[in-house]
Amino acid sequence: MNPRIAFATAGRNLQQLRADPRTIGLIVAVPVLLLTLLYFVYDGRPTFSGIAISMLGILPMLVMFLITSVAMLRERTSGTLERLLTTPLHRVDLLAGYGFAFALAALVQAAVLVAVSVWFLDVETAGSVLWVLVVAVFAAAVGVATGLLASAFARTEFQAVQFMPLFIGPQVFLCGLLAPRDQMPKLLQWASDCLPMTYAVDALKAVARQSDPAGDVLRDVGILAAFAVGALALAALSMPRQTK
Repeated sequence: MNPRIAFATAGRNLQQLRADPRTIGLIVAVPVLLLTLLYFVYDGRPTFSGIAISMLGILPMLVMFLITSVAMLRERTSGTLERLLTTPLHRVDLLAGYGFAFALAALVQAAVLVAVSVWFLDVETAGSVLWVLVVAVFAAAVGVATGLLASAFARTEFQAVQFMPLFIGPQVFLCGLLAPRDQMPKLLQWASDCLPMTYAVDALKAVARQSDPAGDVLRDVGILAAFAVGALALAALSMPRQTK
């Protein structure tokens, strides 16, 4: 990877994001609106806080998956990707540039989401709220990486959106949000162990119940980072140079 080319690609993506207020709104405002809706569904009852803490890992991953998969497909279907790959730009530089740019967007998204959750929606944690921010950012980074990976297997933006139930749906069902993982059948527990959202939710639950969750959080964040790097590597290997 050439860092200079990768950062130049990240700068180009950030300029495109800045010129697209609807995408910025989708990244920053939609998770906040969804979590606020959930707050009113539970009418502010204590049950909300337990569910909301898990959603702080789920929503960033879901939204960033959708945004990055569609954004990369737009590059391919418009022919921009093919023109870029005729230059010294390598696919690894391209994906790293996308990763840097959308990771920065994910940081802004996570900061706003966590701030609203703690200060306006009364989400309480025993551990520091900074741990929540760290986990939310890494969960979003996994969403970016898997979105880029999914884009390699889609030919149109519509197909990229169709991948979301396949990539995200099983993770939501098995991550421990709807039922405790230790009460699931063994086969589903093993499947849950292979999915990144599980570790985001586990880390956030550790922050919610422990005053010093550093050990559990660092382990789960390390696993999330490994998932993100692995997905980016697979995306680099599988990304087609031309759109048929």
